[in-house]
Amino acid sequence: MTAVIDIQGLRFAYAEATVLEDVNLSIQDGEFLGLVGPNAGGKSTLLKLILGLLEPQAGRIRVLGHSPRRARRRLGYVPQYPAFPRDFPIRVEDVVLMGRLGTGHGLLGRVGRYRSADRQAVRQALREVEAAELIGRQIGTLSGGQMQRVLLARALVGDPAILILDEPTANIDQRMEGEIFDLLATLNRRMTIIVVSHDIAFISGYVSRVACLNRTLLCHATDDIDGQMINELYGEEVRQISHEHSHAHGHEHSHGHSHADVHGQAQPRSPAPVAVSRGHAHA
Repeated sequence: MTAVIDIQGLRFAYAEATVLEDVNLSIQDGEFLGLVGPNAGGKSTLLKLILGLLEPQAGRIRVLGHSPRRARRRLGYVPQYPAFPRDFPIRVEDVVLMGRLGTGHGLLGRVGRYRSADRQAVRQALREVEAAELIGRQIGTLSGGQMQRVLLARALVGDPAILILDEPTANIDQRMEGEIFDLLATLNRRMTIIVVSHDIAFISGYVSRVACLNRTLLCHATDDIDGQMINELYGEEVRQISHEHSHAHGHEHSHGHSHADVHGQAQPRSPAPVAVSRGHAHA
């Protein structure tokens, strides 16, 4: 196995407030890693460091054997929210085309025109996320789930080696959540995926490891995660909520899993061990 992301002794602080301290993480080629932790625990900062948007104050990060800035064009990023207002007058095709910029693809010559190959790549990316029919729509007309598929297509259109997603299902319903993760499971056959989520038990049905981040970081195989570990990570009792769903991920899942979700979007139950599955690789 080859490490596509290698982080050693990482430290980062904003002014006097230390956000990350002595973070060590090795992510292998083809891995599907879940990143969890409380708000202000450092997840977004770690993503920005991997993407080369911030520089570590101690330690080092290597991405695909290079500095994050040098490797950036081979990374696909899906933010939790789009960087533009939903009422901005732009079509889906143009949003996805943005993903060709800065990747070694896109824009022909000084006139700044996209090539036919770029537009073909957009159509292919939208087909892959099952959103081909949206290509001519204005983004302001899209539902939350449709917008998330478009943002995913924008990340894929540059043909990344690593796909990073920041809470990709935070603003969509439970049915769409399952569809998005089934799609990610398919994409994982050809690329490494890192996904940030609060829904720990849900992602445990898909990811091979869970990285728990709250200033420092520990990795666990999914079958090592239990209620006590989650309560210690978040520093509070975590509510259990029940989702009715099924997954197609190459193995069977039962309906009605009990999920740990720190947002507490349902009536609280007594804390209990989280239902998880899989677990192959350890840090």
